[in-house]
Amino acid sequence: MNRSSVDVFANVDGPAKAAHTVAAPLTKRPTWEQAEGNPLPLGVNWIEAEQAFNFAVHSEHADSVTLLLYSPADLVNPLLRLQLDYLHHKSGRIWHCRVPVTKITEARYYAYSVSGDTIPQLHSFDPQKVLLDPYAKCIFFPPAFDRNLAMREGSNAGSAPLGVLMDYRSTFDWSGVRSPYHESDAVIYELHVRGFTKNPNSGVDPSRAGTYAGLVEKIPYLKELGVTVVELMPVFQRDPQEGDYWGYMPLNFFAPHAQYASTQRDDELRIEFKNMVKAFHQADIGVVLDVVYNHTCEGDYKGPIYSYKGLDSPGYYMLSSDPANPYANYSGTGNTLNFGQAHVRKMVIDSLRYWKRGMHVDGFRFDLASVFSRNADGSLNWGEAPIFSEIAADPELGRVRLIAEPWDTAAYQLGRGFPGLTWFQWNGRFRDDIRRFVKGDAGMVPEVMRRIYGSDDLFPDNRSDAYHAYQSVNYVTSHDGFTLYDLVSYDRKHNEQNGNNNQDGADANYSWNCGQEGDGGISAAVRALRRQQVKNFCCLLFLSNGTPMFRAGDEFLNTQFGNNNPYNQDNEIGWLDWSQLQSNQDIFRFFKKMIAFRKNHPSVSRSRFWREDVSWYGVGPTVDLSSDSHSLAFCLHGASQSDDDIYVMINAYWEELEFNVQEGTAQEWEKIVDTALPSPDDFSDDGIPLRQTKYRVAPRSIVVLCRPRKSRTRDGS
Repeated sequence: MNRSSVDVFANVDGPAKAAHTVAAPLTKRPTWEQAEGNPLPLGVNWIEAEQAFNFAVHSEHADSVTLLLYSPADLVNPLLRLQLDYLHHKSGRIWHCRVPVTKITEARYYAYSVSGDTIPQLHSFDPQKVLLDPYAKCIFFPPAFDRNLAMREGSNAGSAPLGVLMDYRSTFDWSGVRSPYHESDAVIYELHVRGFTKNPNSGVDPSRAGTYAGLVEKIPYLKELGVTVVELMPVFQRDPQEGDYWGYMPLNFFAPHAQYASTQRDDELRIEFKNMVKAFHQADIGVVLDVVYNHTCEGDYKGPIYSYKGLDSPGYYMLSSDPANPYANYSGTGNTLNFGQAHVRKMVIDSLRYWKRGMHVDGFRFDLASVFSRNADGSLNWGEAPIFSEIAADPELGRVRLIAEPWDTAAYQLGRGFPGLTWFQWNGRFRDDIRRFVKGDAGMVPEVMRRIYGSDDLFPDNRSDAYHAYQSVNYVTSHDGFTLYDLVSYDRKHNEQNGNNNQDGADANYSWNCGQEGDGGISAAVRALRRQQVKNFCCLLFLSNGTPMFRAGDEFLNTQFGNNNPYNQDNEIGWLDWSQLQSNQDIFRFFKKMIAFRKNHPSVSRSRFWREDVSWYGVGPTVDLSSDSHSLAFCLHGASQSDDDIYVMINAYWEELEFNVQEGTAQEWEKIVDTALPSPDDFSDDGIPLRQTKYRVAPRSIVVLCRPRKSRTRDGS
């Protein structure tokens, strides 16, 4: 023991002698976190008190990690390389460091280089690759960005996407803005940020066409239409050279897609997105993001190394037992994120929190959400998959609107088969059954009754399950498939322009062209029938219990020319043609009126099922459930909801049918809708008094009657 060590314990056995010297002041040493950095939170975070950035990245199997900092003047050679020492800069599976701004100097971009034991078939660790931080909040693509260099051996320096060191001083004023939450009046409108306003005839300023700012210019239109929730197709940053127009091939889960911004400045991108959300909220419109967490754009073993592969392939992705195809592919895109790994689940939850807390979005629609149910070996967890309970337990995420696409390429969990018990779900059965019924398929009446009622066969409200009717997201069309106009104009898909020999896209569309394929030289009768069928679909959607959703442009007969999978069509096929709004004002008017009718009659959309408030009929007192039947009627009583009564007569048969109204006298009822009539007679705001209880419903048409509640007592007398 040396002398200084002995002095430390000199006073243990007795009182100290009087000191005749003054001790030197202690040198202030940096804290452990200041010297080594902090493993949490992941990503890059600004430490205001220290004027420093903290960097943290997850890489379990890496042998070494190097932080690369670049200046705008040289995107090839790092301004600063910091090789992290695992004895100082690694905690568990996370590598981290803290860098003062004085040391960063002119650096604006950052990335990583990672080395480790390579597994050849996984195309994994490659220290020559410049790797993007999975938690980057903004991404910069150098002018020399090249996807091909990320797909082959060798360096991609100067050609790789980089994270941006954000302006840490920027703030955004959310004060005075309330996040809306719609219940019985929820009407979801699915749109593509770029495709919605990119067409020169959109009426949006050309400098903002196809952007977040462009959407803001269309808010008055959306208010007039009556939608209360916009569902944005994916806005996560993707590879701009991948050819993915739709956005379902994400590169990152935190950064907004830069190519949707009207600004070219990195520090203004997020502000433009926030301004869009704020404008929607000021208009009392909620914002839901279509989010893709099941896979990334890195694809299979042949795909590019941008981020996750280079950081830790087996740690981020689900692996298969097939050496020739080492990545499990439940997404149909080459890879599947491994939700059996806690850090992958944490990344998703951190992303959701960021978009909720930082960007103020109101909900999420999860693409191929059944992937969340898969264990590390790919098997389905039919019980309580961990991520669902983790989301439910989060104080912020447990209160947002969560919508699942409850299937993946190998699983179909619609309804009570899906582990997210309180989630909304896209109801693919509603889509298919309604399409088949309107088309004229046999034996569909019992199924259509179920769908109109709220799909209680899929979402039972018994004591053990206790689902709600609103959890069924009812839709006839979405981005995936025909537009509503194409659904009544094409018997088969026409996807030749996608470049896949018409082999992509679904074959089972349950569509009918009304007598002639496409738009070439169609007769007036076919044109009229198509409009009538569109109105029939509109009626059934907005008169059904559940949460309705429709795709942008259906309200004015937008067409994709028979293409039911334009995932790579960043052109007139994938963009809305706003000239159709003027050509089809009658259809726009009908949609607008039906949306308003639904919102004015909360009896239709309820938290619970209709139960004793609905009576089912046919052309007479009983509904015909036989295979040959193509008609039904129902009366929805509104007294329990302080609402009017609604009587609906539905004729999907190709001949006229005479219905007998089974409740009340003719004088009590007013006709609101008859889809067989031309505009404006197809929808009457004031209602037309019924002359008799017999009503001839034209072929393939729907009639809606209303009995004002003031004309009857609560007991129906």
